[in-house]
Order: sequence, then C-alpha cells, then structure tokens
Amino acid sequence: MMELPLFPLNTVLFPGGVLPLRIFETRYIDMVRQCMRTESPFGVCLIREGPEVAGAAQVHTMGTWGRIVDWDRRADGLLGITVMGESRFRVETTWARKDRLLMGEVEAVEWPPEVGLPEEFLPLSGLLQRLVEQLPPPYGLLHGHYDQAGWVGARLAELMPLDLKEKQAMLEMDDHLARLFRLRDAMMGLQLQP
Repeated sequence: MMELPLFPLNTVLFPGGVLPLRIFETRYIDMVRQCMRTESPFGVCLIREGPEVAGAAQVHTMGTWGRIVDWDRRADGLLGITVMGESRFRVETTWARKDRLLMGEVEAVEWPPEVGLPEEFLPLSGLLQRLVEQLPPPYGLLHGHYDQAGWVGARLAELMPLDLKEKQAMLEMDDHLARLFRLRDAMMGLQLQP
C-alpha cells in the first residue's frame, strides 16, 4: 500500500503511455511542484462522477500512476507537463486534503508480462504505427514495441476515439490478447457509425 496524490481526469492512461496535460488549478500546480521536487509519481484516474475542474470528483478504482518526464510554460501562460504511465494501481480509500487535492491509499496492480503479437493483429500494429508517426510531440516519446500484444493494445486503447468506460474496462483487463480482441470489436463498431 502507498499514499498517492490522484488527478481525476476524463481520460485513461495505460502503463507505457504518454499524457500531455495543462495545469492551471492551484492544487495541481502544487502537486506537480512536489512531484517534480521529489521525483515521485501521481495517479491518473478516470472520473466516475463529478467535474474535472474545480470540484471533488469520484474516480474509478483502477488507475495508472505516472511520472513527469517533461514540462514547459505554454504560450497561454499555463504550465504544460508530459506524464509517462508506469504502473496500474487499485484505489482502496480516498480523501480530500484541505487544498481539495484528492489523495488515495493505493495498491500496485501488476501489468501482465508481454506476449508476442499474433499475426491476425498485425493490421492493428500497422494502424498504430501510422497513427504514432502523425502525432505531434510528446508522442515521439513512445518507443515502438509494435510486435508486443500488450503495448499495441494499450496504445490503441489510449489513442482511438472509444467510449471512456470501454477504455477503462480495457485498462482493467489482465489478458493482453483478450484486450486486442475487445479493441478490434470496438473499432469495428466505430466503422459502423455514420
């Protein structure tokens, strides 16, 4: 068990993923400052209920902690950071500090060992390569493991315009191949949309 500051967002971060964020609320500026000073992680959790900004959101019980790998002052004057996802965790309890920063007592949840990408999923790997080549910074930080089922599935789940609950369900899966099957079905569903 460990104590971790939590950042409730309307996004899902997977281990190995990259997440650019704009930071403007005081509680998160302070959190980022502390994390950078101590080189410690913070948790990214999908919001289950409540607002992303200026409120107390309730989060899903599984998230991913990440570390800040880059930062800059954006043209709009806000702080921009780049977070690299490291490990999944399960939230056991949460509480809000006086500054309204959500804290959690969390337990690490191991990411399953990688497996080779089956031949039937090579088209997904090709699609992912084309997507990553077209993405702006900071996605150049993604180191291509296009032959690994877990890496391909996680990156596509992050990048494709899927329903957030679907992405969360994929994060919680412990079987890389099952995630790829589910991802392929979800993407086929996207193609049927007008």
